[in-house]
Amino acid sequence: MIEAITTSEAPGAIGPFSQAIKVGDLLFVSGQLPINPATGEFVSDDPVEQAEQCLKNIAAIAKAAGSSIEKTVKTTVLLTDLSRFADINKMYATFFRNPFPARACYEVSSLPKGAQVEIEAIISLA
Repeated sequence: MIEAITTSEAPGAIGPFSQAIKVGDLLFVSGQLPINPATGEFVSDDPVEQAEQCLKNIAAIAKAAGSSIEKTVKTTVLLTDLSRFADINKMYATFFRNPFPARACYEVSSLPKGAQVEIEAIISLA
């Protein structure tokens, strides 16, 4: 069974997609932009703070699904400036424990709404 997961604790989808989809014991979280759900605005122009907000949004969605960000098995990080990766990586490490999730990271030419960071995740519900 496929179930859409939504929460007001994370920004709503800005297109024809769900915040997350639950399938079996997995939660597929759509790419999260650095939008503060309380204001509807980017949390900052700083990419490290943007990445942190993306992860906070993922954590809120995981909680709404009955899981937690600590059960993340895979993330994909999209950055518009890969030279900031080391700084972002330090902050990223504060959200996870060993064994760390599998991860891919790509530099892209642009992201929706002019964001500098977008992060998607796959999270275990078991």
